Amino acid sequence: MSIHLQREIENLKKKILSLGAIVEQAVQQATESIEQADADLASQVIEQDLRIDDTEVEVEEDCLKILALYQPVATDLRFIIAVLKINNDLERIGDLAVNIAERGKFLATQPKPDISFDFAKMSGYARQMLKTSLDSLVDFSAEEAGRVCESDDAVDSMNRQMYLMVQDSIRENINQIESLIHLLSVSRHLERIGDHATNIAEDVIYMVQGQIIRHKTENYK
Repeated sequence: MSIHLQREIENLKKKILSLGAIVEQAVQQATESIEQADADLASQVIEQDLRIDDTEVEVEEDCLKILALYQPVATDLRFIIAVLKINNDLERIGDLAVNIAERGKFLATQPKPDISFDFAKMSGYARQMLKTSLDSLVDFSAEEAGRVCESDDAVDSMNRQMYLMVQDSIRENINQIESLIHLLSVSRHLERIGDHATNIAEDVIYMVQGQIIRHKTENYK
């Protein structure tokens, strides 16, 4: 690897990890805006989205520049390809955080719905999946990435549980239908964040092992 290519790859790694940190914070603040009924915090997440979009474009442009100038091969090439895909997933997670924040702004103006679902727990799972997927990128670890893939079922199960709870609550609290539907949307967005974290982890496995494991159900290690 040339010194120039190595420098470009290190800079790219720093930039994608910086984007990941911004997105992690957006997800955390968005879910806190739900838990705390904090419309101002929700607004901060929405305003931050432009920064995420701009950074995503910068990362894509950097990847294309490296491919054009250095024509990387083997592990370096897989890293660039993985970053291109991870970059897109992070931008989508940022969009989902905005969607959650928009629900938070509405819910902050309404009486708290009578439902006992633990959003903090579900959000914690989704955020941990995202954090671990990014850690696996830093550590170049397929094993860490595999743990993310294996965690996805837990978030899916929570989303199904939320759906059933909202069904029951709508029957008993007809005057809270709009708020309950917004909460169901939040659950669905958290589930999608888990899906995108899984995508990132799968891309890390590809980067490390050169193996495309999408749609496979066997052990990820």
